[in-house]
Amino acid sequence: MAIYDNLPVYKKSYDLLLEVFILCKNLPRDHRFSTGERLKDRLMSLMVCIYHANSSVDKVEHLNKAREYVVEIKLYIRLLHDMKLISVKRIALLTENIESISKQLTAWTKSVRTNDITPRVPSAKN
Repeated sequence: MAIYDNLPVYKKSYDLLLEVFILCKNLPRDHRFSTGERLKDRLMSLMVCIYHANSSVDKVEHLNKAREYVVEIKLYIRLLHDMKLISVKRIALLTENIESISKQLTAWTKSVRTNDITPRVPSAKN
């Protein structure tokens, strides 16, 4: 079984999840149990996609789903910021983490697609 918890993208996602749990404790009750819970759910789903991508043969499907979750996560965080529920300092930290995750997933997807396209040359046996 592939080790997923050593992946930089997994570690960064977990760090973001911890930050969101801390953030949600300070949200007003109505947002904590709506937007906050959805945000945490999307982050958990992102991490599950990373696990599946690392351990499956068809990585692109899981990576694409993970990238969709990143878009949703960005939307929830922006919404919280626009409603003035999180500070500029916190939004900067969260955005930096999300961008890092997004770039890593994009690079991983490109790498997988490049490796899938590369023709396999059979070795010559005498």
